Amino acid sequence: MTAPKKVTTDNGAPISDPETIQRIGSDGPLVLHDTNLIETLAHFNREFIPPRNPHAVGSGAFGEFIYDTDISDVCSAALFSEVGLRTPCLTRFSTVAGDRGSADTVRDVCGFSTKFYTKEGNLDWVFNNTPVFFVNNPIKFPQFIHTQRPNSKNLPDFEQFWLFFCENAQESLHQVMVLFSNRGTPYSYKNMNGYSGHTYVWTNSKGEKHYVQVHLKTDHGIKNFTNEEAVKTCGENPLHRQIDLHDSIASKNYPSWTVSVQVMSFEEASKLPFSVFDITKVWPHDKFPLRRIGKLVLNENPTNYFAQVEQAAFSPANMIPYMEASNDPMLVARLLSYPDAHRARLGKNYSQIPVNCPYKTRAYNPLHRDGKMQMDNFGSDPRYFSTLENYEFDTKTQFLKNLNKGAKFNNNQIVEWKHELSDIDFVQPAQLWKVLGKTPGEQKALIHNVASHLQNASPTTQDKVCKWFNKANVEIGTGIKLEIAKLQRSSKL
Repeated sequence: MTAPKKVTTDNGAPISDPETIQRIGSDGPLVLHDTNLIETLAHFNREFIPPRNPHAVGSGAFGEFIYDTDISDVCSAALFSEVGLRTPCLTRFSTVAGDRGSADTVRDVCGFSTKFYTKEGNLDWVFNNTPVFFVNNPIKFPQFIHTQRPNSKNLPDFEQFWLFFCENAQESLHQVMVLFSNRGTPYSYKNMNGYSGHTYVWTNSKGEKHYVQVHLKTDHGIKNFTNEEAVKTCGENPLHRQIDLHDSIASKNYPSWTVSVQVMSFEEASKLPFSVFDITKVWPHDKFPLRRIGKLVLNENPTNYFAQVEQAAFSPANMIPYMEASNDPMLVARLLSYPDAHRARLGKNYSQIPVNCPYKTRAYNPLHRDGKMQMDNFGSDPRYFSTLENYEFDTKTQFLKNLNKGAKFNNNQIVEWKHELSDIDFVQPAQLWKVLGKTPGEQKALIHNVASHLQNASPTTQDKVCKWFNKANVEIGTGIKLEIAKLQRSSKL
């Protein structure tokens, strides 16, 4: 039998009865002497933290990554140091556009972020459940998120949703087709894949660099809702995916994914018909097949959602030796944006919150001092790197830095850039249309799902969208127009 828990104020003073208040007489005014009441109300007013923007709706679980297939020729990072090594981790799934409290089964891209607690610091994979993304220019990202939300009147705006893609982000057709196929409404988190989308640079112990993309393929099989099933589930069980994740782990039907990578040499990248740094494109699997590296298993539910999931902070900037960002402009922008969002939401010292702390290695940087919620201010250590102190620097990290000396990017010139639309943008959407045609009903579902959403926009916008889809295959735009007409006739009956 455990000892009873002593109830105290925040400063540790014992409380005789936490539900009594102090007042003058039995029906008189309250008194300021009642510091426990003041403390209780003040804490209540401040118990919420700002939601994420975006990815506010999320679920999480703990688990481990099991490294089971040697990949030392590509990368020598800590979690790949020994076949059989198990690295503890935390994974958070999310929707993108919804506000906190909205349903988790809406049609949306799903975030798939994992924090690995390695012996060389925390590594974050901040991925999605789709292999491509809507935009490849980071300055368009805030606009994109704004168009997915209610307009200035707080009303759904189908015009802004569709016109943004047609007029400002035509490179997004590939992702829009994925979103409006049944892949846009996964049945559960364990029944969907995860993808890095971005290209990363991994280095082996010899200093040889490779471009890589990471794939997490579900071991439970792909399973999706239809459009109507997803809408029905949103109303009946808005936390369907979170409940499924919790119950699967509780019943020991542990969600798991096979982790693989595509590997490309720098020379091969120079011969691609599109940029290796374009997140709206996928790498052909026949030329760059998947190489298995291990297994991700989630086997532990959080015991306190706020402390372990809501306060979790993931960032693609959290990398470890032998892993680095490529020149993908969306990825490079995220290296700045994500940590900045965490500082705004959780405070400067968010990495000291237990769930974010690199507990396998003590984080030490005497330049990072003070600020709210500072838990370890490095005692009397100097506030700069003093030559009088004895520091230990990692030789592997310096080795990797030396490899980059003398590297040139565009002759050292910073250039202004934006994506120029070309026919190559519609090659892979056209291929995806053919892939969907191999599964009965998938092409029809894409057309129906788009039409169900697009019918709420104006005829002018509908025409623009249909012409846009026609650039991939005329069957799509034509089919959407016919389906809209069919839905509108049905609604009048």
